[in-house]
Amino acid sequence: MFRANIRNWIRNIEQHASDNVNKILVGNKADMDESKRAVPTSKGQALADEYGIKFFETSAKTNLNVEEVFFSIAKDIKHRLTDTDSRAGTLFFVFFTTPSFIAACGTIRISQTDQAAGAGQATQKSACCGT
Repeated sequence: MFRANIRNWIRNIEQHASDNVNKILVGNKADMDESKRAVPTSKGQALADEYGIKFFETSAKTNLNVEEVFFSIAKDIKHRLTDTDSRAGTLFFVFFTTPSFIAACGTIRISQTDQAAGAGQATQKSACCGT
């Protein structure tokens, strides 16, 4: 079920987001013993590797890696915008939690109205993935 859901979300990203969207896979409940998790680290990492995206394990309970996930994707977006001299970007995020497998996902479109001044703003938020 885990792989099928993630693959479905990746298809949604490919259909509805820009081609250069930054993606990251985040597993939650890293504070639990791995033998009790619905999705072991190795499966999450293997799926992230299959799609060529970063993988983080987090814990909302202990705050493990929560900030790191956001800083990592923000840094990746900044590099992409700088490297491509793009005037806009898209952040697409997917979170899943185990064992109940609650997921949240969405898209934030970022536009730069004054690239020289570095001004930017979030212009759109939308739900996706049937959540």
